[in-house]
Amino acid sequence: MRYSFRQLEVFLAAAQTQNITKAASSLAMSQSAASSALKELESQFNIQLFDRVGKRLQLNELGRLFRPQVEALLAQARELEQGLSRHTEAGALKVGATLTIGNYLAVGVMAKYMKSQPHARVSLEVANTRTIAKRVNDFELDIGLIEGELQSPDLEVIPWCPDELVVFCSPEHPLASQGSLNDEDLLNTTWIMREPGSGTRQTFERGMHGLLPDIEILLELEHTEAIKRAVETNLGIGCLSQVCLADAFRRGSLVPLKVPEHRRFDRQFYFILHKQKYRSAGIARWMELCRAL
Repeated sequence: MRYSFRQLEVFLAAAQTQNITKAASSLAMSQSAASSALKELESQFNIQLFDRVGKRLQLNELGRLFRPQVEALLAQARELEQGLSRHTEAGALKVGATLTIGNYLAVGVMAKYMKSQPHARVSLEVANTRTIAKRVNDFELDIGLIEGELQSPDLEVIPWCPDELVVFCSPEHPLASQGSLNDEDLLNTTWIMREPGSGTRQTFERGMHGLLPDIEILLELEHTEAIKRAVETNLGIGCLSQVCLADAFRRGSLVPLKVPEHRRFDRQFYFILHKQKYRSAGIARWMELCRAL
């Protein structure tokens, strides 16, 4: 074999950090050792994987071509190492989830995963759909759980389970006493919304087609709990997943509003994986536990 796993690790670290010193630090190596490993990898095959601009390393076309294959090869090697040393089928997993899924579903799955795999470690990153998709695309996350529709040539989008958004307000809001709303009601009120780039905002805008230019959005917030608190204080009405509103509806601190039937807020939750990502036993187990919810 004309290359070493260490050389491949340096290549990936350099691709992620765009700097050989930072790459060396992330691998607990000296800068000179990391630089030598990368130069040896390139010279052994008479190739160049990076464009060097000052101290910055930028993946060139050839580097971008090989990065997914290197990522998959090292993922398999890590899984083999975990299996040999810990005698376990599933190991460490880096999961990304959008806010609704991360705050209300993923933590429970994580607990079950770690309970069924005592030696496993799971890291969970919570962000909006756009951020999670980018992190999966850059191989910084093993799998993503998103609530927004996504088109990407490099990512596999796999349906997981259905969800629905609900329009809601505080019990004291003037609309709370109405049996059902019409489009005029939706236009003549103030909204507290998720930020652009989130799956929830995407579904809301699809359901509100034809009204979007004229609706009044008072606040755009990144966190569902902040939106719920703002609506509870009567700053406006909101639209969030039924998953994160169930407890508030049971307590009576928030109430659902019935919107016109042609305003549809149904959607899907999805798994996303890079098409070149090695499907480890850990990824398979995670998806199995998610589907069992």
